[in-house]
Amino acid sequence: MKLLLTTLLICGMSSAYAAGDAAAGKNKAAVCIACHGPNGVSIAPTYPNLAGQKAEYIAAQLKAYKSGERKGASAAIMAPMAAGLSDQDMLDLAAFFSEMDAAK
Repeated sequence: MKLLLTTLLICGMSSAYAAGDAAAGKNKAAVCIACHGPNGVSIAPTYPNLAGQKAEYIAAQLKAYKSGERKGASAAIMAPMAAGLSDQDMLDLAAFFSEMDAAK
């Protein structure tokens, strides 16, 4: 049921992802870069790489952390990070990281 709900949420919001601004995301990513790296490649194996991830996925995960839906070890770190993000911030960050080259 959770997977279906998440899938519907992502599909229903896919048109909103066009509104993500990668340049604005770059300006908002300073805190993210501390763990996920300046090129979106994480500094430690415990943090996921964000470079090249689909924008929809990144934004959906940020929303899940903010809402408390996403649980687990990373939620203790990510929930406070996502708490202050607006929907537009999440879209911008998602656009920024999704446009990065995953090979770098």
